Amino acid sequence: MEPLYLDHFTLRVPSGELGRLHDFYARVLTLAEGPRPDFSFPGHWFYIGERPVIHLAGNAPPDEPAPPAGLPTGRFNHVSLRWRGLAATRAHLSACAVPWTEATVPGAPLHQLFLHDPTGLMIELTFDAAELAQAGAPGR
Repeated sequence: MEPLYLDHFTLRVPSGELGRLHDFYARVLTLAEGPRPDFSFPGHWFYIGERPVIHLAGNAPPDEPAPPAGLPTGRFNHVSLRWRGLAATRAHLSACAVPWTEATVPGAPLHQLFLHDPTGLMIELTFDAAELAQAGAPGR
């Protein structure tokens, strides 16, 4: 047995929510949309390089109850994507009017930006801490 990597995550939403999620993952996170199997429901697959890492599935019933406020993902806390270009990412998120927070991981060479997608899912963008020296101290 040999675990390799996290393959992807899927967000299951009513089809009416696909538009705002597509905008977030394509425009805000600048991920490329790519091929998706011909499922019987609408959706999108977003890629990092050759890998489809985010699947949006528009197959949740429209009358499905929303998660309670403050706990949009229950016990599931967040998804982390390895990222590069801290200064450019800060500028892009500001230009998109997307709020974020940031933190350096104590004792590890990592720096993180945290933001939320339109469903409330927390997204962590993880950078090499060396980028912090070039990009400057947290601006928020």
